[in-house]
Parts: sequence; structure tokens; C-alpha cells
Amino acid sequence: MALQILEENGTFQLHGSLTTTNTKSFIIHFEHIIKSMKDVTVNIDKVDVIDHNGVEALKALMRLALHSNHIFSVIGNGCKEIYDDYKSSFAA
Repeated sequence: MALQILEENGTFQLHGSLTTTNTKSFIIHFEHIIKSMKDVTVNIDKVDVIDHNGVEALKALMRLALHSNHIFSVIGNGCKEIYDDYKSSFAA
């Protein structure tokens, strides 16, 4: 399944898969959003599949936002792999 991005009340809802096939366009899309908005929230409740490149794309966007003094938040109960990867990446 492809990735769909919908905006609801200022939160971007991801639907489908975030994988190698769409991470480049996903990053490009959100780079523009991060530059134009101070606070970006992405909900992953409807993400069915995410691979390593998908997780890395989310991390890259988080780093971009931090360097720009913006906020990039990932919320929802999507793929457990995202949280496991974040925990291992940002552990002290």
C-alpha cells in the first residue's frame, strides 16, 4: 500500500506504508512543511508497515527540525518498531 498524508486539525495523518519506495518523497514533502511551520505533528496510528529507511526518514526530519529550532513530533500507536528504534537511538 502506498503512503497517504492527510492533514486534520494541524496534525498530519500517515496512512499506509513508509518504506524505501517512498521515503525520498516523504522527506522532501516534510522538509517544506517543517520550513513553513514551527510545530509539526505526525500521527502514525494508520501506518501499516515501516522499514529501516522509513524510521531513518523520521529521524532525519526530527534532526532537521531541531537544527531549525522547530518541533517535529511523532504520535500514535503505529508500528512498534518505530518506538524501539527511537529508544535505542536517543538513549543516554
